[in-house]
Amino acid sequence: MARVTVHADDVELDRPTMVEGLPGVGLVGKLAADQLVEVFDMTYYASLDCDGLPQISVYEGGSRDVRPPVRLYADAERDLLVLQSDVPVSASAASDFAACVTEWLADNDATPIYMSGLPHQKEADQIPSLYGVATGTGGERLDEQGIDAPSERGAISGPTGALLYEASARGVDAVGLVVQSDPQFPDPEAARILIEHGVAPLTGAEVNTTDLVERAEDISEQKEQLAQRMQEAEPDESSQAQPLRMFQ
Repeated sequence: MARVTVHADDVELDRPTMVEGLPGVGLVGKLAADQLVEVFDMTYYASLDCDGLPQISVYEGGSRDVRPPVRLYADAERDLLVLQSDVPVSASAASDFAACVTEWLADNDATPIYMSGLPHQKEADQIPSLYGVATGTGGERLDEQGIDAPSERGAISGPTGALLYEASARGVDAVGLVVQSDPQFPDPEAARILIEHGVAPLTGAEVNTTDLVERAEDISEQKEQLAQRMQEAEPDESSQAQPLRMFQ
């Protein structure tokens, strides 16, 4: 049975914003989500037990505690939630997972920010471009913060695409951020752009991203194994944006 179990009943939230961090192209969403959890020292808030998610336990160095692979963290001061995932969501489970998450978001008046990488081979000094899409009234938030609309027609696949589809189908307000990112390796620079030009203005939270760039080499090494898994996964398991050009 699909359910979200809250473990921190003392954390009070009022119509929070949820930032999603599923693994995908460049691991941009995961890198950004992990940064938020670490910088704000967020509280482990809830576990997700949605159909199709692997029943495994994860643990951290120096701790005996085990936790599920997909979790929600909360920051009451900023009215912020972060969905952190240590595993990819399989293509066969994406629809059930999206329905599980979206139902909980709707029941708790939470507005999601979904994040996806757009594979792009950029020059060394090129700043990744950021675009925003939305469902419901989410587009108004993008307009207020001056976040550009996509420059071409495209599609967001994988579990993040399923989440946006479910939000649209249910009439749930949602924002989708798309950033140009390295198609093969973890991209901390793209994650920084996501945070500074997308998440921060949309949530009103000031996020220190200095160490995200300074630790780029360490981050790349730590995430290399997960990135390799994402490359080897079925295409629909990896969230990514891609252009849809006619007459190719």
